[in-house]
Amino acid sequence: MNKNTFSVIALFLIGSFGCGKYFPDERENIGKDSRYSQVLFEPILGRDNYYTPFFKGTTTYPTEFYIRNIRRRNGEPAPELESVLPVTVWKQVYTGTETSIEQLQAKQEVQNRAILDIGKYSGDVIMWNTARSNFVRAIPDSGYLFDVEISNTGGRRFFRDLKLMPYRERPTEPSNRDIVSGHELTPGVYNATLFNVKGDSTNRYLSASDLLVSMKKIEGGAENKITFRFLDKNGRLINPALFAKTKWTGLVHGFNPNMTAAGVTYDVLYPIPLVKKKTGYTTGDGSMARTVFSYERIGFGGAIERATIEFSFAIYEPGNWEVIFQFVTDNPRFTND
Repeated sequence: MNKNTFSVIALFLIGSFGCGKYFPDERENIGKDSRYSQVLFEPILGRDNYYTPFFKGTTTYPTEFYIRNIRRRNGEPAPELESVLPVTVWKQVYTGTETSIEQLQAKQEVQNRAILDIGKYSGDVIMWNTARSNFVRAIPDSGYLFDVEISNTGGRRFFRDLKLMPYRERPTEPSNRDIVSGHELTPGVYNATLFNVKGDSTNRYLSASDLLVSMKKIEGGAENKITFRFLDKNGRLINPALFAKTKWTGLVHGFNPNMTAAGVTYDVLYPIPLVKKKTGYTTGDGSMARTVFSYERIGFGGAIERATIEFSFAIYEPGNWEVIFQFVTDNPRFTND
């Protein structure tokens, strides 16, 4: 054996016996670079608010997270935020292809959760829809402070003085309510998109400012329904059958559509949309339901015009809701030119 071969073998043996020293097993650790990238939380009461603000850095998992020391900004205790109330959670994945209320409900279950909650192994901060302004302080109140403790076998660490400043309930989006007082400022919103909808008397193409959309909850009405209605400029009902090219069975993730001359009603589960996920019923980011109403008429020169009204919205409270589209300046022309 020559000298060079002996040197290589010797180095290999030294490395083998010393590998525990140079390549130690990874130990659980709370990283000094870990942090909460968001320290101010401004949830809207009456809806589920999810935040994923924890940057893990070099923290190793599994790590457990706990909310500690919830208090008002003046240092007083805040027992209202430790209230444990039943909430509906998903035990199976929502796909948007479910074909009945029963199929949706089979994927859900009711659990008791603190209204200010945290993901035990993720650090996600959650304020559930059970938090309401009749017992939780909302802006303009200065709100709350809380700490988060994270721990594993490598140690523990506290992130202190995270701020919570809730806004009052706004049960629908887009909203016509003041963000601080929660009071309605206008009868509705002008957020629909109109394309090729021609005014009957003015002969001009109508725009968003010509169509007032209001979302109203019928108190004492049946639970978990939604009805779409259309009104002309004089407040008279427009038969939804005139929107003859609308895909009524795919308009909203609802079931058992019932069309009358006064509107179209669906059985649904709330909130709408059920989760923030892109489906065939939502906007691109999944945050809103997307509805499209359409019809055709023969326009100038004999060309067929497809007229559409598109409206994206969300409703966060269960109940019997009506979405009412009222033309305020001119009525749509359904007949041919």
